[in-house]
Amino acid sequence: MSRFRGPLAGLSLALLAACAQQEELIGGVPASEIVDGYGVLDDGDYVLPPIPAQFLSDINQRAVVDYNGPEAAGTIVVDPHTKLLYFVEEDGMARRYAIAVGAQGLRMRRPSTVQMKREWPSWTPTANMLRREPEVYGPFAAGIEGGLANPLGSRALNLFQNGRDTHFRIHGTNDLASIGNSGSAGCIRMFNHDIIDLYERVPNGTRVVVRTKEASVELEGEDLANRGVFLDPNIIDPDVVYGSDDDEDDAVEEGDAEEA
Repeated sequence: MSRFRGPLAGLSLALLAACAQQEELIGGVPASEIVDGYGVLDDGDYVLPPIPAQFLSDINQRAVVDYNGPEAAGTIVVDPHTKLLYFVEEDGMARRYAIAVGAQGLRMRRPSTVQMKREWPSWTPTANMLRREPEVYGPFAAGIEGGLANPLGSRALNLFQNGRDTHFRIHGTNDLASIGNSGSAGCIRMFNHDIIDLYERVPNGTRVVVRTKEASVELEGEDLANRGVFLDPNIIDPDVVYGSDDDEDDAVEEGDAEEA
């Protein structure tokens, strides 16, 4: 005789079916929701988890697009107003990436050149940062080694002018919600998956230009040129940062450690 009798039988079978169909989680993300190009990424000593789909609206996903700007192939174009970055390619095309822009990034004006590339860079707050916000940066004065908890992320492109370091950076981020928005600190941030993709395509000597608001409105439209909101700093307990190198969610304020 079956042990499942009466109205409870249907409920029991439904629960069993639900358990059997429970979807696999990969890095905390349901397998069916992983976006192509943003899944688990094995990068040497580190493994980047998938980026949840909630952060990957269409314009926040890297893509090859028609390019309508005047810059030559091989140029990086930073648009701090649309929160987009373009790497211009041949035949009128470009690779487009979403970015976040901090206060230092908004001060970028003149063209610069990628002159130093770093993988999994370390992070140390500058004297200016320690003086301006000691309660935020003081606990990290000794710096943070490269890794998943580091606010510079998986890669950094150091920008120079006339052979001198500008202290502006294009770098990764572990603050996923910041992409497409602005913040109180930092330079130009990208998803770690995206900065790895860009890093491999960009040699030292690559020219970097920054669009004006006027050019952004003309080329992208008024709405897109005003994309994003201003976010408060993302700050956590330093014990969490120094206690783990393996948690993608461990992040100090996403300020570039080498601000001008």
